[in-house]
Amino acid sequence: MSSLPPDPDSEFVALLTTHQSAILFYVRSLLPGDSKASDVAQQTNLKIWEKRSDFEIGTNFKAWAFQIARYEVLNFRKKEARDARLQFSDELDGILSEELSRETDDLEGRREALRTCLQKLKASDRELLFHRYFESTSLRDYAAKIGRSAGGVKVSLHRLRNILAQCIEKQSQESEVKA
Repeated sequence: MSSLPPDPDSEFVALLTTHQSAILFYVRSLLPGDSKASDVAQQTNLKIWEKRSDFEIGTNFKAWAFQIARYEVLNFRKKEARDARLQFSDELDGILSEELSRETDDLEGRREALRTCLQKLKASDRELLFHRYFESTSLRDYAAKIGRSAGGVKVSLHRLRNILAQCIEKQSQESEVKA
């Protein structure tokens, strides 16, 4: 039985999928506070897909994708130039791009540390965090549902944020020591 050669598109899709969050973070970091950053990231995905034949499997996909993202951000800024908001010079933009691409590696490490730290929490604490960050109901409604005061829930959230921040910092330090 002969094996078929790997499908380049499926390998490319796997790489694109793996780097989605990093690409989105990178675009958002180049367009801080701009509500259209997600749109630019989607445009970047389209451009990456269009240029897939230019990419050589086995080379640095993230660097290649970030370069495309950078150009998409520059194109977006040119289109938005009529707006009187703050515009970066090309030189500053280049410096920020390099620095922010390094930061995405740190983001992935911190995200993994967050997952580890969340698993260390009690189920009820994870449920409270989930409600706060992923549900649309108010804290007051949630507090009433679980039979606590809204103030008590806020104090618990503050405590949990501090616990998670300390845990993530500890995890990050431990991973630096291992590296």
